[in-house]
Amino acid sequence: MSSSNTLAPSSHTDSFARDRLPPMAQWPEFLFDTPEVQYPEQINCAVELVDRHVREGRGDRIALHGVSDFNTGGGDFSWTYAQLQDKTDRIVQVLTQDMGLVSGNRVLLRGGNSPMMAACLLGALKAGMVAVPTMPLLRAGELAQIIDKAQVSAALCDSLLHEELGHCMTPDHSAHQACLKQVVHFRSDADEGLEQRMQRVSGVSVPHPTSRDDVCLIAFTSGTTGKPKGTMHFHRDVLAMCDLFPRHILRMTAADVVCGTPPIAFTFGLGGLLAFPLRYGASTVLLEKHTPETLLQTIAKYRATQCYTAPTMYRQMAAIASNFDLSSLKHPVSAGEALPDATRQLWKRATGIEMTDGIGGTEVIHIYISSAGNQVRPGSIGQVVPGYVAQIVDDNMQPVPPGTVGRLAVRGPTGCRYLDDPRQQDYVKDGWNLPGDTFIMDADGYFSYQARNDDMIISAGYNIAGPDVEGALLQHPAVAECGVVGMPDEDRGHIVQAYVVLKPGHVPDAGMEKALQEHVKQTIAPFKYPRKIVFLDALPRTETGKLQRFKLRQISVKK
Repeated sequence: MSSSNTLAPSSHTDSFARDRLPPMAQWPEFLFDTPEVQYPEQINCAVELVDRHVREGRGDRIALHGVSDFNTGGGDFSWTYAQLQDKTDRIVQVLTQDMGLVSGNRVLLRGGNSPMMAACLLGALKAGMVAVPTMPLLRAGELAQIIDKAQVSAALCDSLLHEELGHCMTPDHSAHQACLKQVVHFRSDADEGLEQRMQRVSGVSVPHPTSRDDVCLIAFTSGTTGKPKGTMHFHRDVLAMCDLFPRHILRMTAADVVCGTPPIAFTFGLGGLLAFPLRYGASTVLLEKHTPETLLQTIAKYRATQCYTAPTMYRQMAAIASNFDLSSLKHPVSAGEALPDATRQLWKRATGIEMTDGIGGTEVIHIYISSAGNQVRPGSIGQVVPGYVAQIVDDNMQPVPPGTVGRLAVRGPTGCRYLDDPRQQDYVKDGWNLPGDTFIMDADGYFSYQARNDDMIISAGYNIAGPDVEGALLQHPAVAECGVVGMPDEDRGHIVQAYVVLKPGHVPDAGMEKALQEHVKQTIAPFKYPRKIVFLDALPRTETGKLQRFKLRQISVKK
């Protein structure tokens, strides 16, 4: 098994990102032994995702679908690969000529899922800059932390999201924070907006001759712990995520059409909704603010073959799926958080379509364990994606026998490189990435999720996985959503405490609490039942749909 942590020379004029990579002794071991991930020393991922198709005669294929105004439901439109290439070329010129940026400069990107947001991201990559995509719902304080951490001075921002970013144009000298010096708005008719600037340039640009090991992306974690970190990925990493999971698990081709909900500012969305389809010459539908109904409508309207979203959305869609033609859908892909088996079965009963579960992460850029179709086993996420290796280890990093609960360790062609962050040493041990998940692997190499390492609840000597209790609660007909955490208890050390959102028509009273407790006792081992249930109107989630259990614990502290 080959590995290499030797870097190709950087092409960047601004060496900020290369200079702030963690020491190589703290890197995971990278594996490049599969032919799919062996790339030439000079390569630009945006060129491979777009220009290559035009060069090879596929420029008239549809790359992106969108709507002109998501607020009013304006007219649908599509861009071919040739049109997308033209737009990214013009954006390259705006960045380098109008804005005076150089390779290696960080460019903050702010926008929802739209073709222009995609073009901006690709243009930044093609220009040899470092893209810093941000979630649409982030507030000024959160954006300021990212701007300061990544030392960003320029941004491309959707005009509909200008307000929060505008607050970051003034430096906070008391905190010694960096500030934005240039913000150019897209989806704008203004004379200084991006579209008008694009019209004033020639439309011809030469992609920057980037190295495969140049940083092209700083992806900030979505913040389930409340402390986001910046993860740095190379041009080769963006291509590797496209050349393994979608190739081997989804069997992706140019005939695919994809849609979904995760923002392309989140690596789950960046891969599934943009990089994957472009890598294979397929089409993607980039729409914003999906509801369960609009996502199902999108699948039916565009004859989508792949859909990417979180388990909560699949559960909500299952209730109304029979009203839509989903016959084109081959791979409903679930990731972002654990998929309860109850949700998988609910979806399959409603649609007849097997879900494709997967686990990945911002640090490793995308999915590294998954199975699809006939390879799916109930209760398991699947097997390791070809190109990666994984094992279950104890606290001393020693492998444990099949069937033993332990910590997941993974390595492959992608892995964790935090931006100037001491937490690098927590995520990487002995050359392995440690995502922070507790798993069991069986003798056939199938991995079953138990909980986040810090979500394992030890109560009166019993180890209880919070997601196990959540899965039992979700089987009750009154439960719409739930989250389970451990809360301190004098007698038992911790108790299982559940936070439940009920479906309409059900009363959150003591009788319902008892009914749910009894249901859990009859569904899984009785000692796992939630000794306290708190009813909420909604669960705290990140913008990408992940449950924020730390906020559930804060609710109890406040009470």
